[in-house]
Amino acid sequence: MGLLDTVKDQAKAIAKSANKNSLEGTFRRARDEVQGLWNPNHRHDEAHEIEADERRARICDSHRFKSFAPERQNNTVKWYIDGADYFYAVSELIDSATECIFILDWWLSPEIYLRRPPADNEEWRLDRLLKRKAEQGVKVYVIVYKEVTQTSANSSRHTKNALQELHPNVLVQRHPDHIGAVDTVKLWSHHEKLLVVDCNRACIGGLDLCFGRWDTHSHPLADAHPTDFSRTVFPGQDYNNGRVMDYVKVDNYSSNQISILETGRMPWHDVHMSFVGSAVEDCVQHFVERWNEIKKRKNRDNEKYDWLEFPGDPSTNPSHPGDPRQHLKNYAGGTQKLRARWDDFKERHDIGRHNRMPEAENYMDGPNPYANVRGTCNVQVLRSVSDWSHGVLVERSIQNAYIQMIREANHFIYIENQFFISNAGDKGPIENRIAEALVERILSAARSGQKFKVFVVIPEVPGFAGDIKQQDGLKTIMAAQWRTINRGGGSIYEKIRDAGYEPLDYIRFYHLRGYDRINAPASFITEIERNSGVTFFDAQVAKARTLIGDDGFWFENFCQIKRPSAFSGLDDANLGMTEKQSTEEVQVSQYPPTTQAAREVVQRYESGAPRTDVMVADSIAQHRLQDRTSLLDERWMGNEQEERDCYISELIYIHSKLMIVDDRRVIMGSANINDRSQKGNGDSEIALVVEDTDMIETTMEGKPYMAARFAATLRRKLFREHLGLIYPQTCVGGERVTNSMRAPPHPQEDETRLQEDYIVADPLSEDFLGLWYATARVNREVYSQIFKSVPTDNVRNWDQYKRYVPKVKAGHVACDLPLAQIKERLAKVRGGLVEAPLNFLIEQKELVDWSGPMPSLPIFI
Repeated sequence: MGLLDTVKDQAKAIAKSANKNSLEGTFRRARDEVQGLWNPNHRHDEAHEIEADERRARICDSHRFKSFAPERQNNTVKWYIDGADYFYAVSELIDSATECIFILDWWLSPEIYLRRPPADNEEWRLDRLLKRKAEQGVKVYVIVYKEVTQTSANSSRHTKNALQELHPNVLVQRHPDHIGAVDTVKLWSHHEKLLVVDCNRACIGGLDLCFGRWDTHSHPLADAHPTDFSRTVFPGQDYNNGRVMDYVKVDNYSSNQISILETGRMPWHDVHMSFVGSAVEDCVQHFVERWNEIKKRKNRDNEKYDWLEFPGDPSTNPSHPGDPRQHLKNYAGGTQKLRARWDDFKERHDIGRHNRMPEAENYMDGPNPYANVRGTCNVQVLRSVSDWSHGVLVERSIQNAYIQMIREANHFIYIENQFFISNAGDKGPIENRIAEALVERILSAARSGQKFKVFVVIPEVPGFAGDIKQQDGLKTIMAAQWRTINRGGGSIYEKIRDAGYEPLDYIRFYHLRGYDRINAPASFITEIERNSGVTFFDAQVAKARTLIGDDGFWFENFCQIKRPSAFSGLDDANLGMTEKQSTEEVQVSQYPPTTQAAREVVQRYESGAPRTDVMVADSIAQHRLQDRTSLLDERWMGNEQEERDCYISELIYIHSKLMIVDDRRVIMGSANINDRSQKGNGDSEIALVVEDTDMIETTMEGKPYMAARFAATLRRKLFREHLGLIYPQTCVGGERVTNSMRAPPHPQEDETRLQEDYIVADPLSEDFLGLWYATARVNREVYSQIFKSVPTDNVRNWDQYKRYVPKVKAGHVACDLPLAQIKERLAKVRGGLVEAPLNFLIEQKELVDWSGPMPSLPIFI
C-alpha cells in the first residue's frame, strides 16, 4: 500500500471517530496524522536532534548491556513475592511522601485497596491515599498507557478523570494516541510498572496498581462469605477470572461480571522490588524524560501540566543525556523541590568526578530521611524504548542483559515469565534471541559434561478469555511458545536433540495451578434468604454500594452483578473453557441511596443465618501449603453434593518477569520474554539487574558455594512457595504485617536458617531435584484426574480435545469419584507446581500458518 492509500485509510478512520468532535478538530487530527506518515523520522533529522542522538549513543555504548544507565553501587534492594506484600509496601511508601510521587503504569485502578480486607482499610484505597497526600502539598505525576479501547478494558480515561478530580496537585497523562496524531501508535503499549517517591525510593517489577493483582502466597480462588460480608477480600472488579471473562466497564468498579458463588477467581503470581540508593536517579530520569516527551507532544501549551527537570546536571554527570531543547529546562511549581533535591544529591555524592558512591560513613547524610541507608547491591537500570515511546533511538538493553547473563551462567538459570516467545535460531518471524542463547549455553554444558539446569515457569494458558481452538490470539501465543520450546523444526528441544543430547536433562518447563472450595452451600444460602427476606444478590448489590462510600468520589447509580444460576450450561464452541452467560444473568440494579442504607441491607441478610458458619473455611487453598490442619479436617454446612459442586481448580497466572542466574544475579522488571517487550521498538519496558555483594555460604551441586543474598533468598522463597514449603498467608482477622511487607530500610525476613530453606538451598542437588520433579508430577496427575484441566498430554489433536474437555462449569469437578476420594487426592497436592504438558496438540501440525501474511502477528508475539 502506498503512502497516499495509507493516508486515505487513516483519514476515513478519523472521520468515523469524529462524531463528537468539531469539523475543525477532525481536520487538525487528519493533518497531524499525514504529517507523521510523511516524515516518521521528524524527531531525529535536525542537526541538534542528530547531535543529541549521537551523545545518547555514546553514553549507552559506554555502559554494560548498552543501557542508558551505568552500574550503581551501594543500593538497598528488597524483593516482594505476590501482590499482598508489595501493595502493603506501596501504601507505606506513598504515605511517607513529602514532595512528589511518580507513577508509570500499564493499568492503574484508582479504587484498588492496598491493604486488606477492604472493610477494615477504607482509608488505604489508592485514590483516597493519593488525595490525602495531594492535600498535604505532595505533587503526584501519573503516566498511564492509553489503551486501544476495542481490545482492552483498562479505561485509562476513567483513571485520568478519577485521579485528576481528587486535587489540582494530581496530574495524569495518557499515551499514546492511536489515531489522528503526528505520533499515531497502533500496536504498542507503555508497559512499565514504576513508582518513585520523593526521588529517593523507587519500585520496579511486574505488578501494576490495578484490579486483579493483589494476592497472597496462598492464592485463594474463593471469596464467598455468606454470613459475614465484611470478610470480603476481593471486592467488585477485583474478583476476576481472565480465563472465563475479561473485565467489563472497569470504571464501574464495584460491579462484577462473574458470580462469586459459582466461578473461582484466577490467582495472580508476581514479583516486584523496591530500592533506595543512587539507582533511583536513573528511574527519575526515565520518568522525567517520558513525562516531558508526552507533554511536548500532547500538552505543550497547557500550563496545567508542569515541565519536569532532569535529575543531575549535564556539566557534571557524564551519564546525563544533556538534551539541549530549551523547554526541557523549564520547570514549574513543585518541580523546584525536585531540582533542589537532585542538586543536593549531586553535591553530596560528587557525581561526575568519580561516578561512584563515597566510602564515608555519612552516606546520604543530610535532610534526606534515608540519609544513613547504605546498601550492598550493585544495580543497573535497563529499558526497552524507542522513538514512539520515548523520543529516542532504539534501546534494547533488557534483551542484551538477558542474552549476556544466560551466556555467562555457570550452574543454573531460573526463569518466571508471563510469556516465552523467542527464536532459537534464524527461522521464523521472531526477532529476539534469548532462546538461542539458552541453546548455546546448554550445548556448551552438555559437551563439557557439566551439570547445568534451566527451570522455566510460565502460565498454563495465556490469561485471555476464550477457547484455545476458537480464539486466534490464544492459539497464536501458544503456538509461538511451542515453536520456541519443542516443535516447529527450530525449537530449543529440537536443537538440543539434533546435537545428540536429551533436552530434559538440561531444561524443563512448569506451570502453577491451585484448588479451592467456595463456601456457597445452596441450601444454607436459601435458608438465609428465606429468613431475612433479602436475597444474596441484593446483599451483594448493597455491599457494592458500601465500597463507594459517601465521600464524594466517583459515583455511578447502577451496579452490574452476575446472578448465580443452578447450571448455566456451556457454549458448545467453548467446550468448558468459558461459561455461557446470557444477558439475563448479569443484571443491572440500582444501589441503595446511602452507605448506611446499604449496610442495613447487608446486616438484614446476615441476620437470617440460622447458625454461625465460623467453623467453615471461606477458602481452603491454604492446605496446599504448610497449614496446621489437613483438608480432610474441613467442615461443611450443606449436603455432600453441594460440597462436591463447590470444589474448583484454576491455573495460577504467572505474571512475573524474572530471571535468576547462579543465585548471584537477578534481572526483574516489566519485560516479558517476547518480541513486544524485548526488541526495543515495541512495548516500552524497564528492569533492574541486581548483584548483591552480601554473600552467604551454601552449596551448589553439593560443593561449597558463595551465593548472593538477594538472589539466593528470592529464589529459595519462590521455590518454597511453589513446593508448598511456606506457611499460609491469609487476611482472616486482618493482615499480619511482617518485614517482608515493609519498604526499605526495613530488612527482609531472614529465613536462611529454616529447615524448609535448607531443602531448596542447593538447586542442583539430587534430593532437591527429586522433590521438585515429583511434586510437579503428582500435582499434575491429581488435577488431571479430578478436574480434567487443559492443557494436558492426554490430548494430542483437536479430535481428542473435543472428546476430553468436560462439559461442566469452568473449573469444577469433572470426574465420577466420590467426594471422600476427591478430598484424599487433593490432600496430596503440595504448592502450585505442575508439569508443563508439552505434548498437548503436538500431532496437530502448524496451528498457525507462519508462512503466510499475518498482519496481526506482532500484537501476539
